[in-house]
Amino acid sequence: MSQVYNVGDGDVYWSTSDIGWVVGHSYIVYGPLLKGVPTLVFEGRPDHPDPGVWWRIIEKYGVTCLFTAPTALRALRKFPDHWMHDRDLSSLKALFAAGEPLDAPTYEWATSTFNVPVIDHYWQTESGWPMLTNPIGVEVLPIKAGSPAKAAFGHRLEVVDNDGNPVPQGEKGFLVDHGPTPPGMLLTLWGDDERYIKSYWSHFKDRLLYLTGDYAIEDAEGYFWMLGRADEVLNVSGHRLGTREIEEVIAAHEAVAENAVIGVRDELKGEGVLVVAVLKQHIAPVEADSIARELRQLVRDRIGAIATPNAIRFVSMLPKTRSGKVMRRVIRAVYQGEALGDMSTIEDDATVDMVREAVDSLSGEL
Repeated sequence: MSQVYNVGDGDVYWSTSDIGWVVGHSYIVYGPLLKGVPTLVFEGRPDHPDPGVWWRIIEKYGVTCLFTAPTALRALRKFPDHWMHDRDLSSLKALFAAGEPLDAPTYEWATSTFNVPVIDHYWQTESGWPMLTNPIGVEVLPIKAGSPAKAAFGHRLEVVDNDGNPVPQGEKGFLVDHGPTPPGMLLTLWGDDERYIKSYWSHFKDRLLYLTGDYAIEDAEGYFWMLGRADEVLNVSGHRLGTREIEEVIAAHEAVAENAVIGVRDELKGEGVLVVAVLKQHIAPVEADSIARELRQLVRDRIGAIATPNAIRFVSMLPKTRSGKVMRRVIRAVYQGEALGDMSTIEDDATVDMVREAVDSLSGEL
């Protein structure tokens, strides 16, 4: 709480996570209260009963440190700014984001909107606390939009290839941690030590490394750039593309509030690129087709023709967990006509019907 979040006497801390997730009990309850910092508990969507509910809470309780998910910020970004500008948010000193990569357009929006440091940091349920962060309670590192900065205290992180060998700086690979891992990390899976070892420590034949399951790049200054889950990397005609790479390009369009890129079966290319996006509230539906064309061209220009989306469809909301993570597997299952699997964590069942309706209109595009 001190080193990462820089809170203490006089602060009010608010983690917007669902109480049942690790962020919930660790950073709604234990962390702030052990530090003696007042903490807020909130359950519900950030736009219910209206998009101003979070800003009213910050004003009412004098929140100084807000910890939320990038997807929540992207969801709020689609609404007019007057919802927050009508409130006094001067108590806020820092905003932290985790749960999914914080794309540069959302970072820029949040920074200009709140006029406070926006700190991206990376961690997992398994880690129990940040693995990559900007430790503003100790030293404020220069912020690079889109990067969760450097390894947190106790972690020795590295980017490696499929054999566990370090890759050159600037190249993609698996993000791994060296043991021994610091206090707070999981030590086993309940009742299944063998599965714990197999899932986290046995991926690389000749090196004992903790596999995060995420794809990343480390730059020349030691900053890490997260590219999303390794199992979400698309293989399009033999080219490996990170979902985040495409999502960030889509998010850069001024009409897009948030989006999800999904790899789906394609008989010719192995995988095709499906984009499901949410437009900002003021965008008229009749503009959707022209925006889709602009988005395709944007991806071609910035990444290359190989990454061009096969189809782009718009919905009013993306399927998400209650902690704000986009449920990409649900979108993929809807498209491929597969069983949806466990839906107990979904925030709003109606979003699945929205995706189904959008996908049904693809008419053989994919």
